Amino acid sequence: MSELITVEDPDDPRLADYTGLTDVELRRRREPAEGLFIAEGEKVIRRARHAGYEMRSMLLSAKWLDVMRDVIDEVPAPVYAVSPELAERVTGYHVHRGALASMQRKPLPEPEDVLATARRVVVMESVNDHTNIGAIFRSAAALGIDAVLLSPDCADPLYRRSVKVSMGAVFAVPYARLDSWPHALETVRDAGFPLLALTPDEKAVPIDALGPGRMERVALMLGAEGDGLSARALRAADEWVRIPMSHGVDSLNVGAAAAVAFYAVTR
Repeated sequence: MSELITVEDPDDPRLADYTGLTDVELRRRREPAEGLFIAEGEKVIRRARHAGYEMRSMLLSAKWLDVMRDVIDEVPAPVYAVSPELAERVTGYHVHRGALASMQRKPLPEPEDVLATARRVVVMESVNDHTNIGAIFRSAAALGIDAVLLSPDCADPLYRRSVKVSMGAVFAVPYARLDSWPHALETVRDAGFPLLALTPDEKAVPIDALGPGRMERVALMLGAEGDGLSARALRAADEWVRIPMSHGVDSLNVGAAAAVAFYAVTR
Protein backbone atom coordinates (compact mmCIF):
# COMPACT_ATOMS: atom_id res chain seq x y z
CA MET A 1 0.00 0.00 0.00
CA SER A 2 1.22 3.49 -0.83
CA GLU A 3 2.01 5.99 1.88
CA LEU A 4 -0.36 8.98 1.63
CA ILE A 5 1.45 12.22 2.41
CA THR A 6 -0.11 15.68 2.43
CA VAL A 7 2.33 18.30 1.14
CA GLU A 8 1.82 22.05 1.50
CA ASP A 9 5.26 23.39 0.54
CA PRO A 10 5.96 23.68 -3.23
CA ASP A 11 9.70 23.52 -2.47
CA ASP A 12 9.41 20.20 -0.66
CA PRO A 13 12.30 18.09 -2.08
CA ARG A 14 10.04 15.04 -2.23
CA LEU A 15 8.24 16.72 -5.16
CA ALA A 16 11.45 17.10 -7.18
CA ASP A 17 10.33 14.69 -9.93
CA TYR A 18 7.46 17.06 -10.78
CA THR A 19 9.20 20.43 -10.80
CA GLY A 20 9.28 22.54 -13.95
CA LEU A 21 7.31 20.21 -16.21
CA THR A 22 6.82 23.00 -18.77
CA ASP A 23 10.58 23.56 -19.13
CA VAL A 24 11.09 21.38 -22.21
CA GLU A 25 14.87 21.64 -22.39
CA LEU A 26 15.28 20.91 -18.69
CA ARG A 27 12.99 17.89 -18.79
CA ARG A 28 14.55 16.53 -22.00
CA ARG A 29 17.95 16.52 -20.32
CA ARG A 30 16.85 15.49 -16.87
CA GLU A 31 14.34 12.70 -17.35
CA PRO A 32 16.47 10.23 -19.37
CA ALA A 33 19.50 11.01 -17.18
CA GLU A 34 17.56 10.24 -13.99
CA GLY A 35 15.67 7.32 -15.51
CA LEU A 36 12.18 8.72 -15.02
CA PHE A 37 9.20 9.93 -17.01
CA ILE A 38 5.90 11.55 -16.09
CA ALA A 39 2.52 9.93 -16.78
CA GLU A 40 -0.42 12.35 -16.73
CA GLY A 41 -4.06 11.37 -16.23
CA GLU A 42 -5.78 8.29 -14.87
CA LYS A 43 -5.83 6.28 -18.11
CA VAL A 44 -2.19 6.95 -18.94
CA ILE A 45 -1.04 6.08 -15.41
CA ARG A 46 -2.96 2.82 -15.51
CA ARG A 47 -1.60 1.95 -18.96
CA ALA A 48 1.96 2.63 -17.81
CA ARG A 49 1.46 0.28 -14.87
CA HIS A 50 -0.14 -2.36 -17.10
CA ALA A 51 2.92 -2.14 -19.37
CA GLY A 52 5.15 -2.98 -16.41
CA TYR A 53 6.66 0.40 -15.57
CA GLU A 54 7.54 0.80 -11.90
CA MET A 55 5.97 3.76 -10.12
CA ARG A 56 8.25 6.11 -8.18
CA SER A 57 5.46 8.28 -6.75
CA MET A 58 2.11 9.93 -7.48
CA LEU A 59 1.05 13.56 -7.18
CA LEU A 60 -2.73 13.84 -6.70
CA SER A 61 -5.23 16.56 -5.95
CA ALA A 62 -7.90 15.65 -3.39
CA LYS A 63 -10.69 14.72 -5.83
CA TRP A 64 -8.47 12.09 -7.46
CA LEU A 65 -7.70 10.19 -4.29
CA ASP A 66 -10.88 8.09 -4.51
CA VAL A 67 -10.53 7.59 -8.29
CA MET A 68 -7.00 6.24 -7.87
CA ARG A 69 -7.72 4.38 -4.63
CA ASP A 70 -7.08 0.93 -6.11
CA VAL A 71 -3.69 2.04 -7.42
CA ILE A 72 -2.86 3.67 -4.08
CA ASP A 73 -3.72 0.41 -2.33
CA GLU A 74 -1.66 -1.74 -4.72
CA VAL A 75 1.53 0.25 -5.30
CA PRO A 76 4.26 0.62 -2.63
CA ALA A 77 5.17 4.17 -3.67
CA PRO A 78 4.50 7.45 -1.89
CA VAL A 79 1.41 9.43 -2.87
CA TYR A 80 1.66 13.18 -2.42
CA ALA A 81 -1.72 14.83 -1.86
CA VAL A 82 -1.63 18.50 -2.85
CA SER A 83 -4.02 21.32 -3.65
CA PRO A 84 -4.53 22.27 -7.32
CA GLU A 85 -2.81 25.59 -6.59
CA LEU A 86 0.27 23.90 -5.17
CA ALA A 87 0.38 21.43 -8.07
CA GLU A 88 0.44 24.39 -10.47
CA ARG A 89 3.27 26.08 -8.57
CA VAL A 90 5.34 22.90 -8.63
CA THR A 91 4.73 21.84 -12.22
CA GLY A 92 4.39 25.24 -13.89
CA TYR A 93 0.91 24.67 -15.34
CA HIS A 94 -2.66 23.93 -14.31
CA VAL A 95 -2.88 20.15 -14.01
CA HIS A 96 -6.33 19.68 -15.56
CA ARG A 97 -6.40 15.92 -15.11
CA GLY A 98 -5.36 16.22 -11.45
CA ALA A 99 -3.24 13.07 -11.41
CA LEU A 100 0.47 12.73 -12.17
CA ALA A 101 2.81 9.81 -11.62
CA SER A 102 6.57 9.61 -11.81
CA MET A 103 7.50 6.31 -13.45
CA GLN A 104 10.82 4.48 -13.74
CA ARG A 105 12.10 3.99 -17.29
CA LYS A 106 13.10 0.57 -18.58
CA PRO A 107 16.33 -0.08 -20.50
CA LEU A 108 15.72 0.32 -24.24
CA PRO A 109 16.02 -2.88 -26.28
CA GLU A 110 18.49 -3.20 -29.13
CA PRO A 111 17.10 -2.65 -32.67
CA GLU A 112 17.85 -6.28 -33.54
CA ASP A 113 15.67 -7.44 -30.68
CA VAL A 114 12.57 -5.49 -31.72
CA LEU A 115 13.07 -6.48 -35.36
CA ALA A 116 13.32 -10.18 -34.56
CA THR A 117 9.62 -10.61 -33.88
CA ALA A 118 8.22 -7.85 -36.12
CA ARG A 119 6.75 -7.79 -39.63
CA ARG A 120 5.69 -4.15 -39.94
CA VAL A 121 7.95 -1.43 -38.54
CA VAL A 122 8.23 2.34 -38.85
CA VAL A 123 11.58 4.12 -38.94
CA MET A 124 11.51 7.82 -38.00
CA GLU A 125 14.18 10.35 -38.93
CA SER A 126 14.49 13.65 -37.02
CA VAL A 127 10.86 13.68 -35.85
CA ASN A 128 11.55 16.04 -32.96
CA ASP A 129 8.06 17.35 -32.23
CA HIS A 130 6.60 15.59 -29.19
CA THR A 131 3.02 15.95 -30.42
CA ASN A 132 3.89 14.25 -33.72
CA ILE A 133 5.76 11.47 -31.91
CA GLY A 134 2.71 10.81 -29.73
CA ALA A 135 0.30 10.88 -32.66
CA ILE A 136 2.45 8.50 -34.70
CA PHE A 137 2.74 6.02 -31.82
CA ARG A 138 -1.03 6.13 -31.31
CA SER A 139 -1.65 5.35 -34.99
CA ALA A 140 1.06 2.68 -34.94
CA ALA A 141 -0.62 0.90 -32.04
CA ALA A 142 -4.11 1.23 -33.52
CA LEU A 143 -3.18 0.08 -37.02
CA GLY A 144 -0.94 -2.87 -36.22
CA ILE A 145 2.63 -1.59 -36.53
CA ASP A 146 4.85 -4.01 -34.61
CA ALA A 147 7.81 -1.78 -33.70
CA VAL A 148 9.26 1.72 -34.01
CA LEU A 149 12.89 2.63 -34.70
CA LEU A 150 14.11 6.17 -34.03
CA SER A 151 17.07 8.07 -35.45
CA PRO A 152 19.36 9.54 -32.76
CA ASP A 153 17.78 13.01 -33.00
CA CYS A 154 14.12 11.99 -32.70
CA ALA A 155 12.16 13.30 -29.72
CA ASP A 156 11.67 11.22 -26.59
CA PRO A 157 8.52 9.05 -26.78
CA LEU A 158 8.31 9.10 -22.98
CA TYR A 159 8.29 12.88 -22.70
CA ARG A 160 5.05 13.94 -20.98
CA ARG A 161 3.51 15.54 -24.10
CA SER A 162 4.28 12.50 -26.27
CA VAL A 163 2.79 10.12 -23.72
CA LYS A 164 -0.31 12.29 -23.30
CA VAL A 165 -0.99 12.68 -27.05
CA SER A 166 -0.50 8.95 -27.61
CA MET A 167 -2.92 8.18 -24.75
CA GLY A 168 -0.35 5.71 -23.48
CA ALA A 169 0.17 3.98 -26.83
CA VAL A 170 3.92 4.60 -26.44
CA PHE A 171 3.78 1.80 -23.86
CA ALA A 172 2.17 -0.64 -26.30
CA VAL A 173 4.59 -0.54 -29.26
CA PRO A 174 8.20 -1.67 -28.73
CA TYR A 175 10.77 0.88 -29.83
CA ALA A 176 14.54 1.28 -30.04
CA ARG A 177 17.04 3.89 -31.16
CA LEU A 178 19.41 3.50 -34.09
CA ASP A 179 22.79 4.70 -32.85
CA SER A 180 24.22 5.77 -36.21
CA TRP A 181 22.33 7.39 -39.04
CA PRO A 182 21.73 6.47 -41.79
CA HIS A 183 24.26 3.60 -41.56
CA ALA A 184 22.12 1.71 -39.03
CA LEU A 185 19.45 1.31 -41.71
CA GLU A 186 21.56 -1.62 -42.91
CA THR A 187 20.58 -3.36 -39.68
CA VAL A 188 16.93 -3.07 -40.75
CA ARG A 189 17.62 -4.28 -44.28
CA ASP A 190 19.77 -7.17 -43.04
CA ALA A 191 16.83 -8.30 -40.89
CA GLY A 192 14.80 -8.77 -44.08
CA PHE A 193 12.90 -5.47 -44.23
CA PRO A 194 12.66 -3.56 -47.53
CA LEU A 195 12.99 0.16 -46.76
CA LEU A 196 10.08 2.20 -48.13
CA ALA A 197 10.64 5.96 -47.88
CA LEU A 198 7.44 7.99 -47.63
CA THR A 199 7.83 11.20 -49.64
CA PRO A 200 5.55 13.49 -51.68
CA ASP A 201 8.13 13.52 -54.49
CA GLU A 202 6.45 12.96 -57.86
CA LYS A 203 9.04 10.29 -58.69
CA ALA A 204 7.71 8.13 -55.85
CA VAL A 205 5.40 5.20 -56.53
CA PRO A 206 1.81 5.46 -55.19
CA ILE A 207 1.91 3.37 -52.05
CA ASP A 208 -1.11 1.24 -53.00
CA ALA A 209 0.43 0.41 -56.37
CA LEU A 210 3.42 -1.14 -54.62
CA GLY A 211 1.17 -3.45 -52.60
CA PRO A 212 3.07 -3.26 -49.30
CA GLY A 213 0.32 -5.14 -47.52
CA ARG A 214 1.32 -8.27 -49.44
CA MET A 215 4.98 -8.05 -48.48
CA GLU A 216 6.30 -10.43 -45.84
CA ARG A 217 8.13 -7.63 -44.06
CA VAL A 218 8.10 -3.85 -44.50
CA ALA A 219 9.95 -0.92 -42.92
CA LEU A 220 8.26 2.43 -43.59
CA MET A 221 10.51 5.49 -43.27
CA LEU A 222 9.06 8.83 -42.09
CA GLY A 223 10.76 12.21 -41.92
CA ALA A 224 10.18 15.32 -39.85
CA GLU A 225 7.34 17.76 -40.33
CA GLY A 226 8.13 20.13 -43.21
CA ASP A 227 11.59 18.86 -44.16
CA GLY A 228 10.65 15.23 -44.69
CA LEU A 229 13.32 12.58 -45.10
CA SER A 230 16.87 13.77 -45.71
CA ALA A 231 18.66 13.16 -48.99
CA ARG A 232 20.85 10.60 -47.24
CA ALA A 233 17.85 8.69 -45.95
CA LEU A 234 16.16 8.75 -49.35
CA ARG A 235 19.30 7.37 -50.98
CA ALA A 236 19.39 4.56 -48.43
CA ALA A 237 15.80 3.49 -49.19
CA ASP A 238 14.90 0.59 -51.46
CA GLU A 239 11.79 2.34 -52.81
CA TRP A 240 10.13 5.75 -52.61
CA VAL A 241 6.39 5.71 -51.98
CA ARG A 242 3.82 8.50 -51.81
CA ILE A 243 0.20 9.04 -50.86
CA PRO A 244 -1.79 10.21 -53.91
CA MET A 245 -3.51 13.54 -53.22
CA SER A 246 -6.17 15.76 -54.78
CA HIS A 247 -7.15 19.43 -55.03
CA GLY A 248 -3.59 20.65 -55.30
CA VAL A 249 -2.61 19.50 -51.79
CA ASP A 250 1.05 18.52 -51.91
CA SER A 251 1.58 17.00 -48.46
CA LEU A 252 0.01 16.03 -45.14
CA ASN A 253 1.01 16.55 -41.54
CA VAL A 254 3.42 13.74 -40.70
CA GLY A 255 0.99 12.32 -38.13
CA ALA A 256 -1.84 12.16 -40.68
CA ALA A 257 0.46 10.80 -43.39
CA ALA A 258 1.71 8.12 -41.01
CA ALA A 259 -1.82 6.90 -40.27
CA VAL A 260 -2.68 6.61 -43.98
CA ALA A 261 0.58 4.83 -44.75
CA PHE A 262 0.24 2.47 -41.77
CA TYR A 263 -3.15 1.37 -43.05
CA ALA A 264 -1.64 0.70 -46.48
CA VAL A 265 1.17 -1.48 -45.13
CA THR A 266 -0.90 -3.45 -42.59
CA ARG A 267 -4.24 -4.11 -44.28
